[in-house]
Amino acid sequence: MIRSLLLSVSFIFCFIACGKTTQVAEKQQITEKINQLYSQYGKSNEAVYNKPIADHLFSPELKKTLEDAINASKADIEKVKNSDHPDEKPLIFEGAMFSSLYEGYNGYSIKSINLHDKTAEALVQFEYNMVTPKVLWTDKIQLIYYDKEWLIDNIVFDSIGSSKNLKTNLTDFIQYSKQ
Repeated sequence: MIRSLLLSVSFIFCFIACGKTTQVAEKQQITEKINQLYSQYGKSNEAVYNKPIADHLFSPELKKTLEDAINASKADIEKVKNSDHPDEKPLIFEGAMFSSLYEGYNGYSIKSINLHDKTAEALVQFEYNMVTPKVLWTDKIQLIYYDKEWLIDNIVFDSIGSSKNLKTNLTDFIQYSKQ
């Protein structure tokens, strides 16, 4: 009887421990994705123009929207260059594309990661210290679990900027380019 009880308790503890180990691994993968985003695309928008959009970083929907926006910008750059007024400013991405503050950031830290089945939300605190007082803000990175990995699906910007989220910005940019 006691053996059965101990065996049952052991299985329960093992099940709980395995669940926590899985969460730790998932949070580690999410942390790696966020670090990849900001090391590859964070400091400058040049990377979105000069490198293909990473396959295993963004959700298929966000990746397509990013590519459509970049293609719209590149098309407008060419259109202006070949126009009667090549000195006009084409539609380009200005400011920090993946952050609330136009000027960008000097540093960031992941404050929390909340898992919800096949979605997750990471709170990332940014700092811009080129002004006094320094500016601090927090963006929410939304991720989805797709094809056995966590992918960035959207970024909800802090209220310090004029934008709501990355997908809306990109969609608005694409629509504006069609006018």
